[in-house]
Amino acid sequence: MTLGTAPAGPGVDPDAPVVALRGVRKSYDVGTPIETEVLHGIDLEIGRGEFAAMIGPSGSGKSTLLNLIGLLERPTAGEYRLRGRRIDALDDDELAAARLRTLGFVFQFHHLVPAFDALENVAMPALIRAGRIDAAARTRARALLDAVGLGDATHRRPSQLSGGMQQRVAIARSLATDPEILLMDEPFGALDEMTRERMQNELLRISKATGTSVVFVTHSIPEAVYLSNRVVVMSPRPGRITHVVAVDLGERNEDTRESDAFYDSVTAVREALRGRATPVGEGGARLAETS
Repeated sequence: MTLGTAPAGPGVDPDAPVVALRGVRKSYDVGTPIETEVLHGIDLEIGRGEFAAMIGPSGSGKSTLLNLIGLLERPTAGEYRLRGRRIDALDDDELAAARLRTLGFVFQFHHLVPAFDALENVAMPALIRAGRIDAAARTRARALLDAVGLGDATHRRPSQLSGGMQQRVAIARSLATDPEILLMDEPFGALDEMTRERMQNELLRISKATGTSVVFVTHSIPEAVYLSNRVVVMSPRPGRITHVVAVDLGERNEDTRESDAFYDSVTAVREALRGRATPVGEGGARLAETS
């Protein structure tokens, strides 16, 4: 069974970026004395099959931006196009349909159902959508568990799985609807370092096999660099995109983290976070400062 992406919905432009944000702003308690601007002037495009990491200090709006991309919140101002389709004017039902067709989510905590086995947890989207897990959903769930290396754990419950295995089940579940975009909010933050590195390699393998675009929030500079094609650097509140560091490390392997290009890229992101960013040598990161 091949893994692909869901069919396009109405108004979708197949040649457009998967995500395109223009001048997006997000505020809470608008019009009140305690109005708080969380995001300001966000311009961002995510291409098909791209892996983009977002990094910034606590309170920079990374998770809020991820929620906006994921249609869990609406922007206060600006334009958001999802696969070329304007989404800021859609009603709640249309947003829910677009979310189901296009997006997958993985959070730091796996949110698996304790009473369900791995296969049933992966098939949860079918249960929510149709009220039951039919034969097709089970077949799909088995294929996804095979894809994340858990084909022999289909009938294990979460309590019978390690932390890394639980997160792999969560990743498989997020792929059950063939999303075009996978949104991940610090999914490996609670794992030990060796498990985290294994999961990073597993995620890269899955994203390459499925062609899924990934937006990945992290506080770890090395993780952002190792995983992504671009690192989006955000400022303290109100969150702005201050720099975008392009990362060219080629095919990742055991030697990548020891390479000069990796260290150059880590340095470029660190300097961007400190506001002292300068471009680095060829083969590492290319940095463009945004207004």
